[in-house]
Amino acid sequence: MPYCEVGKTQNAVDAALNNGIQIYYRTYGHGPIKVLLITGLAGTHDSWGPQIRGLAGTDRANDDETMAVDRESDGANNEVGGIEVCSLDNRGMGRSSIPTKKSDYSTRIMAKDAIALLDHLGWKKAHVFGHSMGAMIACKMAALVPDRILSLALLNVTGGGFECCPKLDRKTLSIAIRFLKAKTPEQRAAVDLDTHYSEEYLEEFVGSDTRRVILYQEYVKGITASGMQSNHGFEGQINACWRHKMTRAEIDLIRSGGFLVSVIHGRQDVIAQINHARRLAEKLQPVARMVEFHGGHLVTHERTEEVNQALLELIKASEMKMSPHDWNNFPKKRSEASNRATVERETNIIIAKIHVFLVCLISLFMTVFKYGRSSLQRLKPVRVGASSPK
Repeated sequence: MPYCEVGKTQNAVDAALNNGIQIYYRTYGHGPIKVLLITGLAGTHDSWGPQIRGLAGTDRANDDETMAVDRESDGANNEVGGIEVCSLDNRGMGRSSIPTKKSDYSTRIMAKDAIALLDHLGWKKAHVFGHSMGAMIACKMAALVPDRILSLALLNVTGGGFECCPKLDRKTLSIAIRFLKAKTPEQRAAVDLDTHYSEEYLEEFVGSDTRRVILYQEYVKGITASGMQSNHGFEGQINACWRHKMTRAEIDLIRSGGFLVSVIHGRQDVIAQINHARRLAEKLQPVARMVEFHGGHLVTHERTEEVNQALLELIKASEMKMSPHDWNNFPKKRSEASNRATVERETNIIIAKIHVFLVCLISLFMTVFKYGRSSLQRLKPVRVGASSPK
């Protein structure tokens, strides 16, 4: 099995902290262009399936003994040449190590895992693409080693902290409650569909069935095969997202890193709100391009062809050494409309903080109710027999 022993390639301090941590990964395709894919919360390396096929030209891993050796055909469907792709399971999920302490999880720590993987593979530089939590990790990685980044794609990203909270309405509150209650692959699959895709996409018919029916069966099968995420892994990764924050110095390091950035987002995303992604893209000017598609949080699956094309355009522009001036698609001058947009964004921040307070309050209420109910159930009534006559 392909594993990276994280501590072996790190400095003495990090090696001591990460002793025994293993990161599972797979590589696909062959070619001089290297792409590292970092998945999001509770996702595994194969979450990138549509992009692996689109970029590498195959979905068979390089260590698969049954794979036919035909390297000349790899990458034949794109305009940038042969591409080798690596996708990994972050710590806390899949076949990678699952530390038990929350302190062993942060986007910075997981970025160092990804850097250790580059060292393990012998990749001096790579195009780094991250989705959701993976995009937060990719940001930290780009700030830590900007000289090793060829380009950066941030898909369905937020700035962490309160920005991780979904839009507070009846639908998302229902999703959150169902997610917390999900104990079986069937329950988890049902809520994942509403989390990942737009309702319009799910209700489209493919043949005699809707996509919801088809995807539900695939999700149950996939979750059953990989297993539900452990509590340690889930709590650790949630902790990493909540604590994530990009400082001004880190943003400046990315802006001055000499590579181009694409911020790609689905407009119907109920998890990572698009206004947070737009604000991050603005902070990364002049090197960033904002790309929006009709789709949900898993826009990589919902709009596969469009997303793959956007990623290939990023790789091609980077290989051609395109200037940031020609790459970014933001207005060059601030106008009255942009000033109004700034005020609107600041208002949204205040509203988001209120949302956080309400979500925390609801979570606290649910926790108290849960433990109160279990405590009452443990209290058994004492039988009092009739007193015998004297």
